[in-house]
Amino acid sequence: MTDPARPGILVVDDEPRSVEVIARLLDEEFEVFTALSAAEGLRLLESEWIQVVFSDQRMPEVSGVEFLTQVRERWPDVVRIVITGYIDPEDIIGAINTAGIHQFITKPWHPDHLLLTARNAARLYQLQHEHDRLTSELKLLPPLAETRVATRRERVRQSYRFDGLIRAKGSPVDEVCRQAERVSGFNVPVLVLGETGTGKELLARAIHYGSPRSDQPFYCENCGAIPDELLESELFGHKKGAFTGAHSNRVGLLEQADGGTIFLDEIGDISPAFQVRLLRFLQEGEIRPVGSNETRRVDVRVVAATHRDLTAEVKAGRFREDLYYRLSTMTLTMPPLRARPDDIPVLARHILERLSTAHGKPVTGFAPDTLACLESYGWPGNVRELQNEIMRMLVLCEGDTLGADLLSDPVLRGAALNTRPASPEDGPLPPLDLIGQGGPLKSRIERVEAGILMETLVRCRWNKSKAADELGLSRMGLRAKLERYGIERGPAQRH
Repeated sequence: MTDPARPGILVVDDEPRSVEVIARLLDEEFEVFTALSAAEGLRLLESEWIQVVFSDQRMPEVSGVEFLTQVRERWPDVVRIVITGYIDPEDIIGAINTAGIHQFITKPWHPDHLLLTARNAARLYQLQHEHDRLTSELKLLPPLAETRVATRRERVRQSYRFDGLIRAKGSPVDEVCRQAERVSGFNVPVLVLGETGTGKELLARAIHYGSPRSDQPFYCENCGAIPDELLESELFGHKKGAFTGAHSNRVGLLEQADGGTIFLDEIGDISPAFQVRLLRFLQEGEIRPVGSNETRRVDVRVVAATHRDLTAEVKAGRFREDLYYRLSTMTLTMPPLRARPDDIPVLARHILERLSTAHGKPVTGFAPDTLACLESYGWPGNVRELQNEIMRMLVLCEGDTLGADLLSDPVLRGAALNTRPASPEDGPLPPLDLIGQGGPLKSRIERVEAGILMETLVRCRWNKSKAADELGLSRMGLRAKLERYGIERGPAQRH
């Protein structure tokens, strides 16, 4: 029988080896049931409490979509996932409509991705049941349920306030938030620019929840993640029979968001053909589902975002100028993490607190030299990369403090190359971040050598004997090189 403490997952595949590998991967967190045929899978669903089903698409008796269509008819709450090596847009739309597929996983799949998908699907099942419970309470006890909904809505609103964007005092993000707060009360489109991982979606949510529309829906759509045909159906909806696989009418996100806000991420990636369709909606405020002759008026505020330089895209002819001006009534730019180094310690502590709580692994914080390295690194992946690095350190940590020895090699090297050592009395050494620039060969080699020395010392927590041994130097030889390059331990690293 299913262990009630662990979500039940059913894996259906006619390949025994594939079933065995997936079961072994999920077994630590889930109660896993396996079936080598659709018929066997249905029998298990009848006798066990299963929340998520993974099914291979290509099976001898019935396809995965056909099997999951039966599951949907008999157990509509079960979250359904297809594993396949072949994905066609029409197949995707058909599967979504007939079997209500939650997600496609392509072969060859990555273990981390499969595990994350299982976790998200189990959480979705829990949320669906909580939603059903709240709906029942709403019918039975309207005043109490309405109070609970209002309380939760207010909690969400408080979570996405502008001061909820974690940053240090005097951060460049302050000015962005001030401008966003001013525009939030006006019903105009907003274009948010910035590199991937800078927090553009968080800013969009803050704009929505700081606006008069805060009690209305907020929807997100990543325009660069799906093909035009599916994107059009997602945003505008479609009529039954509009294309192969359209077995029922679908209400698009723009209609679902009526009265609220939609966040269109990676807007710079949409095709010229879809740009025309989106421009018409922005001009007229009307939508027409795919396959329909009727238009419907909707009142939706659009917040768009992109990591691309849209002005350059317009000049190159890849993005319509009229659409650009429609979207950019107000343009905000989220600065990259390297442009706000003072935010890094604040963000790092916030991320660590959240992750340690979520994973039940308490730590006291970062060692001073760790924070110094985090501040010195360039973070090309911005906050998302910082979060991944801290998660990695938390996993590897065996004590109660995250030391610099837990940092990944790219971060250590990058931090060392961007750290300027103390200048010797006989003249300052050029900054280490200029290694790639010109100059005599000797100067370039010296800068590389200084960077290697700094990286090794940080990783060895400034244990000079250990660093000298790793570098194949005597302690005296190491000391001579440190004096030559003016490298010494900063005040923050001595604590």
